[in-house]
Amino acid sequence: MSNEAIKFNDVSLIYGTSTNQTKVLKGIDFNINSDEIVSIVGPSGSGKTSIIMLAAGLEKASSGSICIHSNEITVLNENELSLIRRQHIGIVFQSFYLIPNLSALENVMLSLEANQKYNMEDQAVELLTNFGLSHRIDHLPSELSGGEQQRVAIARALINKPSIILADEPTGNLDEENSQHMMELLFDYTKKNKTSLVMVTHDSEMAHKCDRIIEIKDGKIA
Repeated sequence: MSNEAIKFNDVSLIYGTSTNQTKVLKGIDFNINSDEIVSIVGPSGSGKTSIIMLAAGLEKASSGSICIHSNEITVLNENELSLIRRQHIGIVFQSFYLIPNLSALENVMLSLEANQKYNMEDQAVELLTNFGLSHRIDHLPSELSGGEQQRVAIARALINKPSIILADEPTGNLDEENSQHMMELLFDYTKKNKTSLVMVTHDSEMAHKCDRIIEIKDGKIA
């Protein structure tokens, strides 16, 4: 596996028709290495979240190429994209997207089962315990605080040991203390496991703790 985890080559994203177009991204180029922590910053509407969605294969580029560990994902069908996501990518959204009628542990286990990994409850319990949730594993999302729900969501993204973590405003719904704790958990995990972390954030302090900052302005890299 090359040291290049993500490569965007002249990537554009355009919504609408030929007569009424919105150009979200305009010829974006960047590489992100394995074990690199990168923040993506810029004003609202500049295209930051679109980069996360494109890298995850959840959005299709209008032109250009995107590679995940040398796999050109812009030419793949949905089944192939799903396989790449399962093999390589963990996604943390600002909204937690936990299944409301499943416990914290079951939400994390669901991610394992989606990857056809069974009999791994011990690993899920260990990860939730590392995140300070040993006393909450049987609780439903509605019984957890926002910070606890986000920790469950991050555990769910990490349980399959992805080589790339894509995080879209992962602390956007949290207070300052929980935000700091959350980022320490993510940074510790990525450094320990030599994982790439790509994070969209409005938090300047958080951005400057990363190895590198990519600034997006008006759909281009500033």
